[in-house]
Amino acid sequence: MRLVWAFLFALASGVVFAASPEDDYIAARDKAISDIAAQESSNAEVEALDGANTKALADLEKRLSAILGPLAVKDFPATGTINLQSLSASDIGFGMLDGLRYAKSDAGPSIVATTRGLVERWLRSKADEDDEGLRLPAGIDEALKLDAFYTQAIGSDAAFVKTLDFSLKKPEGADIAVARLGGWTQDVGPIYDQQVVVAVVKGDRVLVAEAPASPPVPKIAACEALWTAADAAAQKFQQAYQNSDLKDQQAYDSANAAWEKGDGDYRACMGERLPGDPGFPALLAEAQQLADRMTGK
Repeated sequence: MRLVWAFLFALASGVVFAASPEDDYIAARDKAISDIAAQESSNAEVEALDGANTKALADLEKRLSAILGPLAVKDFPATGTINLQSLSASDIGFGMLDGLRYAKSDAGPSIVATTRGLVERWLRSKADEDDEGLRLPAGIDEALKLDAFYTQAIGSDAAFVKTLDFSLKKPEGADIAVARLGGWTQDVGPIYDQQVVVAVVKGDRVLVAEAPASPPVPKIAACEALWTAADAAAQKFQQAYQNSDLKDQQAYDSANAAWEKGDGDYRACMGERLPGDPGFPALLAEAQQLADRMTGK
């Protein structure tokens, strides 16, 4: 009888302490990252590194597919590809959000799907970023309100910069729904290729969608004038810096300050004036419809 009880206890313990599919995924991902780092340290050939990266990403994609199951959002494919772009810390696209990306084309709308648990783990990993601008809070609700979340979660070689937040009606069944208008950039100044970005948390699922703004965001003369004036002032300081053989640090700093202020003033202007534009209701409707579809409405 003692052996029977010991066996039953062992079974029960195994159930309690068994690793979850998410645990297995994280362990496999971290091992792959470690293995690739070791190969890089030993000066492995580029072909070998690329092969190891591709093989590991394919394995992780299968694991995520098993965790998430098929996507059921109208106008999006049921199967996705891994959102991570690289497992090498030296590559662009390393450290993106663990999840699957669903899209019919590279240029069209896309959704990155993941779980609440994977997002929470990912956010914890971003809490100690050396760059203060890239640090993220542990709470999903707070993180979804920050440009830095989208920059790191679904972007690889550019920063997401918000133009404005949409006032969404939270879809039935959703725990969190956030929508914003913005664009991807590597510099200051107007971003004319704007995107509607919507994040929805429903139960254990977290979905982040991105779609080209339709209709395209119009240029607003008053906002354009703010940026044009700021850019002209910055260019004068930049020219002075160039004329000093790159020694006039004050001119250099003044140029950057003028660009930064102009960028901020331009975005504030767009955020204030765009809701009064005739095309704005269609942009809001695009965001709302996307959120509704993401929750199965």
